[in-house]
Amino acid sequence: MKQVAVFSDVHGNATAFRAMVADAKKQGADEYWFLGDLLMPGPGVAEVWQLLQELAPTKLVRGNWDDLVIHGARGEIDLAKPSHVYFARLAQYVAGHLPAGAVDQMAAWPLTARATSGELTINLAHNLPNLNMGQALFPTNSSKNFDQLFAKKAEVAIYAHVHHQLLRYGSDERIVLNPGSVGEPFNGQAKLQADWRAQYLLLTLDQQGLGGMNFRHVAYDRTAEERAARAADLPYLEVYLRHLKTGRVYTHDQDYLAEFNQRFGYAADYAAYRDRLKVGK
Repeated sequence: MKQVAVFSDVHGNATAFRAMVADAKKQGADEYWFLGDLLMPGPGVAEVWQLLQELAPTKLVRGNWDDLVIHGARGEIDLAKPSHVYFARLAQYVAGHLPAGAVDQMAAWPLTARATSGELTINLAHNLPNLNMGQALFPTNSSKNFDQLFAKKAEVAIYAHVHHQLLRYGSDERIVLNPGSVGEPFNGQAKLQADWRAQYLLLTLDQQGLGGMNFRHVAYDRTAEERAARAADLPYLEVYLRHLKTGRVYTHDQDYLAEFNQRFGYAADYAAYRDRLKVGK
């Protein structure tokens, strides 16, 4: 029997990540599975990266925000929309704080992984097996959508991306799980959204398969994360501080992001960064 801590969607919140790791160790976690979206928009970069290296997940997949980090750090994001500028400028910030080689390591993370427990096979992905973005697997969608997680035969599928903890079934009663989000839990109900504790899933695996499922909520010092953001030279600081107060994200609020892009010249910053990369090649 072993205890596996399944976690995802840290999104640069080092304070939440530290609390989640401490709780997993206290609960006796033997192994860690990471389902993507490590960085951005929070200020934690080097520390979050180091924590992940120390955990040494035995299973690891690449999320859509990991892709944004990779493409943005490499100067490959266009600036056609305010949200694109947002992703690009945050990725530029991340690139300046990651150790050498980290972006290439992230680029090598797979989209899917598989594990076994007793007679069970478990599929792991950030979202759909071949698409780590989109809302096809929003928790209230049809079971038929979730059947896509079993394109490769398995009895259990675990995905992330939607920032909701979840236990449900495919149309043929195969099990679908989601560990929720370490750094950005979401819920459309205000009273549920007010619970901003770091989320992860502690699985007990034994010879019969799933010996237990513990959906953890771990308290952390939200004001400490705010102080960390203020102390860092974080782009879109006001946007992140607003997120910490409301629990909401503003990733696709084009008008709101455009205000910051114009005020701080973020598009010009990234264009200059991209030009420097070209000169260095």
